[in-house]
Amino acid sequence: MSCFLIRNAKIVNEGVVFEGDILIENEFIKEIAKQISPKSSDCVIIDAEGSYVMPGAIDDQVHFREPGLTHKGTIETESKAAVAGGITSFIEQPNTVPNAVTQELLEDKYQIAAKTSYANYSFMMGGTNDNLEEVLKTNPRNVAGIKLFLGSSTGNMLVDNPEVLEKIFSSTKMLIAVHCEDEATIKANTQKYKEEYGDDIPMKYHHLIRSAEACYLSSSKAIELAKKTGARLHVFHLSTAKEMDLFTNKIPLEQKQITAEVCIHHLWFTDADYDAKGSLIKWNPAVKTQADKDALWKALLDDRIDVIATDHAPHTLEEKCNPYLTCPSGGPLVQHAVVAMFEAHHQGKISVEKIVEKMCHNPAKIFKIEKRGFIKEGYYADIAIVNAYLPWNVKKENIIAKCGWSPFEGYNFKSRVTHTFVNGKLVYHNGKVKEAKAGQRLLFEREV
Repeated sequence: MSCFLIRNAKIVNEGVVFEGDILIENEFIKEIAKQISPKSSDCVIIDAEGSYVMPGAIDDQVHFREPGLTHKGTIETESKAAVAGGITSFIEQPNTVPNAVTQELLEDKYQIAAKTSYANYSFMMGGTNDNLEEVLKTNPRNVAGIKLFLGSSTGNMLVDNPEVLEKIFSSTKMLIAVHCEDEATIKANTQKYKEEYGDDIPMKYHHLIRSAEACYLSSSKAIELAKKTGARLHVFHLSTAKEMDLFTNKIPLEQKQITAEVCIHHLWFTDADYDAKGSLIKWNPAVKTQADKDALWKALLDDRIDVIATDHAPHTLEEKCNPYLTCPSGGPLVQHAVVAMFEAHHQGKISVEKIVEKMCHNPAKIFKIEKRGFIKEGYYADIAIVNAYLPWNVKKENIIAKCGWSPFEGYNFKSRVTHTFVNGKLVYHNGKVKEAKAGQRLLFEREV
């Protein structure tokens, strides 16, 4: 039997912080109490005094690049970076190569993860203009949801046929997650800047090309369609102040049919950072203005936005050095997401309880993930220990993602993830990922 006893912890769970011990036996949290005596001499004792002990974060949007784009990252390399950052479960997107748009291709990814993932995993089924039959075969018990790109993406994944879109929305009870940017607006804006600058458009115009209007046009249509059809909609990576009026905090999360996500980079960077960071902060949707960032923070704290995620999407540094039109959008974030939010906590922007709500509890609730996202007896022992006062500097030598760079490179974080448990196994400890590929396929509490 595997046994760990975490002592003197500041346990963060369901809106409170309380001091106590946590006993882990095999895969599960066996006991939580003020003081626990080890039941066996083989039980490994970890003294967490002064540290926060939180549920492992659940990242509902990552791109781990396997299959087909493994020069950028693999399920193995990126899940390794995730557990180093206190993320114990991830939901990966279908725009790999080939796109995961058939049940067979989707299952191929699960087979890879079963052999190689350090973290728990689920993969979204991708929708296209012509694969509704395949989409409807998706098993709600063991697949996180359906992903639709309503703006350009890799391969044949742009869903731009209104009739197909309505049919998907009205035909499935599964959660539909959407990337919302209006393709026609982006194309027109790109052409305008291309006429002025040629192929080498300055990066600082990215947020004007993939504009606030492009985001709002698309997200407002998706929400209107969800209300019309009764679909369960989850809107990924919101980036604008204007979109915040589309969401409500007037009902409990469990009753929401339309939920919202914000990503680390949209809470951290603004268009003022393009001059210094350039392509390293080129994401879709784009990082926008300080006013947009302020509005995102406000909506996050008042519960119009429900989840904090990463949209971890690594590219090689060589690819990111391309001129604007050929430079891919996206960057690595899983290793630094939790500590970035703790940095915001140190700045007085957010409580630790709220971080846990948005990164652990709410993803579990929204996707109805079975026995994860909380520190509760009988739940899987997915746990991160965070020392809020153990500074470290991000540098190439400690970046774990395969691409080997980070938009946070050179930054001094005040907090550090010291331990990560996945299914009761200690997979990360003080800067080292252990060779323990402990990830399991996520299951969902839904009717089949």
